[in-house]
Amino acid sequence: MKPSSQDTDPDAHAVQVALLRRLSPGQRMALTARVRAGAEAMAEARLRATYPDDDDRRIRLRLAALRYGDELMRRVFDWDPETEGR
Repeated sequence: MKPSSQDTDPDAHAVQVALLRRLSPGQRMALTARVRAGAEAMAEARLRATYPDDDDRRIRLRLAALRYGDELMRRVFDWDPETEGR
């Protein structure tokens, strides 16, 4: 299998793939959940640094805009990420 990243050594990629293939479906799901939670925490930290005066609700709306996109945010939450910021 060819590495999806150009900065990953092919031997390291082979080890990574072998380790992932050994995981059970439940372990893969747990790993995915941890990676997603980490990415969300980093996004939240960036938003809190960018918008330090925002309350939790506005931070959650900004996170939702990143996750769901502008159209859904405008229709469901009456929140326009283009004018409110992401």
